Amino acid sequence: MPRLLIPFLLLLIPTQVFAEARIPAFILQVPPSVSDIFIADTSAAALLRFAHEQDAIRLADSSYMSIGQKGAGKERAWDRRSPLGIYFVVDRLDTARLHEKYGVMAFPLDYPNVRDRQLERTGDGIWVHGVQPGNSRRPALDTDGCLALPNDKLTALENNFVPLRTPVIIAREMRWQDKQTRDRLRDELRAAVNEWFEAYALADEQRYFSLYADDFSYRGLTASEWRAYRRYGMRQRGKLDAAIDELLLLADPEEEGLFLSRFHQVVTDGDDVRTTTRRLYWRRNEAGQLEIIAEDNG
Repeated sequence: MPRLLIPFLLLLIPTQVFAEARIPAFILQVPPSVSDIFIADTSAAALLRFAHEQDAIRLADSSYMSIGQKGAGKERAWDRRSPLGIYFVVDRLDTARLHEKYGVMAFPLDYPNVRDRQLERTGDGIWVHGVQPGNSRRPALDTDGCLALPNDKLTALENNFVPLRTPVIIAREMRWQDKQTRDRLRDELRAAVNEWFEAYALADEQRYFSLYADDFSYRGLTASEWRAYRRYGMRQRGKLDAAIDELLLLADPEEEGLFLSRFHQVVTDGDDVRTTTRRLYWRRNEAGQLEIIAEDNG
């Protein structure tokens, strides 16, 4: 019988205690490895940094920012809009050989993510970057879709943008919630992730596929094509000796009832240990139940 750690693991993840009376509506659970979460409030032209310290989240600082010339809500390439959703920093770019409008440095984001591609949104090259030297800041609506910060502010935040780890949530406006609401959502999502991982590790096909939406798609495969592909793989491998850690839970700022769970999936096979970063996008169906609408690695 494989060693299945997941039923106990999620219970051992410490509940995050938020230091402020108002809790960010988009942040539900933060793992130890994530020190900062940025929330871009596009209506207020502000980038807020929430620091994760000693099992607490606090609003550490905020910065003026510029967004796309046409505002927020990117749908296609070159529409001059900034995207709305949950993104992650993927790199740090040296801008010394780039156009001076990018300022002192740049941090590319992973737009379009799997949900954007599912909705047929196009374009790329969305960065958090600086401004042209000599300008303290740009107008609020001034970029091709990127988020632009004053150079001195971006320099001060340089170590807070960690590639492949730091989330940047871009919202129409900042929203807050009470602790009871946050706790309820967090616990519901933990249970959903727990259910998914138990079914996945035990190769329980019926439980596993019941968690996916009928309109789920994966890398060009329809839901039925993907089920056939995944069913074959599960039968070939059988049960897994597996666990998860580093669970991050976030609420989408644009799609009501859409949530992201991101975690490390650790599979042990003898002396071989394989770790994969997984993302599951959960959406409420008409019955109010959570189901998976999209998934990705990274």
